[in-house]
Amino acid sequence: MIYSGTAISVQALDGGIAEFKFDLANESVNKFNRATVEDLAAAVAAVKADSSIKGLIVTSGKPVFIVGADISEFGASFAGGEATILEWLAQSNAIFNSFEDLPVPTVAAINGIALGGGFEMCLVCDYRVMSTAAKVGLPEVKLGIFPGFGGTVRLPRVIGIDNAVEWIAAAGEKRPDAALKDGAVDAVVAPEKLREAAIDLVNQCINGKLDWKAKRAEKLNPVKLNMLEQMMAFQTATAMVVGKAGPNYPAPKLALQAMQQHVSLDRDSALKVEAKNFAKVAVTPQANALIGLFTADQAVKKISKKHEKGSNKEINQAAVLGAGIMGGGIAYQAASKGTPIIMKDIRTEALDLGMGEATKLLGKTVERGRMTPAEMGKVLSRIRPTLNYGDFKTVDIVIEAVVENPKVKAAVLSEVEGLVAEDTILASNTSTISITHLAKSLQRPENFIGMHFFNPVHMMPLVEVIRGEKTSDAAVAATVKLAQKMGKTPIVVNDCPGFLVNRVLFPYFGGFDMLVRDGADFQAVDKVMERFGWPMGPAYLLDVVGIDTGVHAAKIMAEGFPDRMAPDYKSGTEIMFENNRFGQKNGKGYYVYEQDKKGKPKKVVDQTTYELLAATSAERKEFEAQEVIDRCMIPMVNEVARCLEEGIVASAAEADMALIMGIGFPPFRGGACRYVDQIGVANYVAQCEKYAHLGKAYEAPQLLRDMAAANKKFFG
Repeated sequence: MIYSGTAISVQALDGGIAEFKFDLANESVNKFNRATVEDLAAAVAAVKADSSIKGLIVTSGKPVFIVGADISEFGASFAGGEATILEWLAQSNAIFNSFEDLPVPTVAAINGIALGGGFEMCLVCDYRVMSTAAKVGLPEVKLGIFPGFGGTVRLPRVIGIDNAVEWIAAAGEKRPDAALKDGAVDAVVAPEKLREAAIDLVNQCINGKLDWKAKRAEKLNPVKLNMLEQMMAFQTATAMVVGKAGPNYPAPKLALQAMQQHVSLDRDSALKVEAKNFAKVAVTPQANALIGLFTADQAVKKISKKHEKGSNKEINQAAVLGAGIMGGGIAYQAASKGTPIIMKDIRTEALDLGMGEATKLLGKTVERGRMTPAEMGKVLSRIRPTLNYGDFKTVDIVIEAVVENPKVKAAVLSEVEGLVAEDTILASNTSTISITHLAKSLQRPENFIGMHFFNPVHMMPLVEVIRGEKTSDAAVAATVKLAQKMGKTPIVVNDCPGFLVNRVLFPYFGGFDMLVRDGADFQAVDKVMERFGWPMGPAYLLDVVGIDTGVHAAKIMAEGFPDRMAPDYKSGTEIMFENNRFGQKNGKGYYVYEQDKKGKPKKVVDQTTYELLAATSAERKEFEAQEVIDRCMIPMVNEVARCLEEGIVASAAEADMALIMGIGFPPFRGGACRYVDQIGVANYVAQCEKYAHLGKAYEAPQLLRDMAAANKKFFG
């Protein structure tokens, strides 16, 4: 053994070749944490000191190669500011450079995922061989940063400026064929041949068949393009990157600027430019929010694993009651992830609609080349449409997805409970109706739970798992397990009107309604909130959700929380409803809808909307953008804080992830709780006081007042 550490070992093989293996102790994956970086320095020193080594293969002792840098560690480093970040990068890059400068050829054997810092480790090697089972990429811009261990320096020198910009700005994971085509790897082989291929490449270098020194020199020297060619490449790339990233995501643009500044420099000078720009982007609020989102996502996954331990029940057979668009979407999602599902309805037409929805979604997957027709047939065979309850005795869970009416749901649930096994879980896909209330009609309320899917089911990642007063831990655990099996992120919440997501969404709509009442132009409000980062403004969102649906849900919210959600005026949304303007579903709401060239609804301004609103709105006037933001956001954020106060949701991380995944809260703001942290809790409470005259919805909850007094934050 040449070297043995907690993360890396170096062992001699035949013919002067050594294996440089990453295998981080007590971890399921390899990652660049402090221990690994320190080990890397020591292992490189050991290789330098051993003159018998003629070449290295770099391998992994785990199913992945290296997943990247440890965000929990480097995210904390960012709090020290730019000077601390520059010092950390200088130390790390010196170690990476020392590996790259070893006096022997090096070949990375990429057996699995190599992302971020993991792929940057591959780039410091002279050659890269990739398994057909592996994926590589530099996804850092998803975290609001960009590659900082030499990725922006080495990749353009390896695959060219155009390709490097696309890899870094798009942040995608590249499959072997794409990586080979772009020149990011030198060979792709079957997993069982990876080690042999890497050793063969090193031997070719040792025997002089490959000029590894010339190949390495390409990474140490400036990019081989003259100034005009560089300018043209970056001009084209800038237009593409800025257009796609938009103003709220600075990392892709800053990465591009860094590359443009350093492509004409040697490696060491270029790395200093990369580090300087990296330090700037790492301290942006967007980086703080997006890194925070990543850690929140990890926290939610850990919480789900804890919930899972509450039951040994496996969901091998599911059923869905109601075969409309929602039922068909649930059936598709279950079947596409391997769970057989019975789809029951009382009408043949509804079953046809549900099967049609599943077939349409699968057909699109086939069109995109992500599934073969044979695989599509296999998935469809897992969905069994039926008009009766014949096989329900063998079902492990029944998901009720009938009309959003408490009497209808209670009757259907009561009926099916008598036809299933005693341990079968009954789940209601309801967006607003109390789980505790629905459970009153059941003989086994401990087996009853809410399972709120968001529409469209196949696209929306969140499932709210709603615990009623008598819901058992075992029912929660099995439902969480199924949601994950279906490819969704479950967040467990306690029962209340609207649960978590709708409960906090409707105060946002309430803030919008009051703005319109006070003379705001609904279009102007939409534009401000879209610039704030929402995928669509509140008027447009109401049209998409369905104004009839919105009015129905708003009444339930008003009954549940009359002190702050029951308006004392007629809202513009109610006026739309009374005039049969239900939104996209019937072609007119706040906007009217025409089909675009692709057959999709396109919103168009309709003067009639203004005429209808004039009856209850003040004379139209212009509001400052910040006032629009505050008046829409404060009611929502306050309601999130109340949900935390009441234990409806257990943690700030879960609350933020639910808003991101359930209603499209702007990711670069990190969620409602992180939004408050970035404003400053005391500053936020002061904003609430400024608007307190508008009503209870704007009054800061006690939780936030206490946090402000104690100078506390939700995170860190």
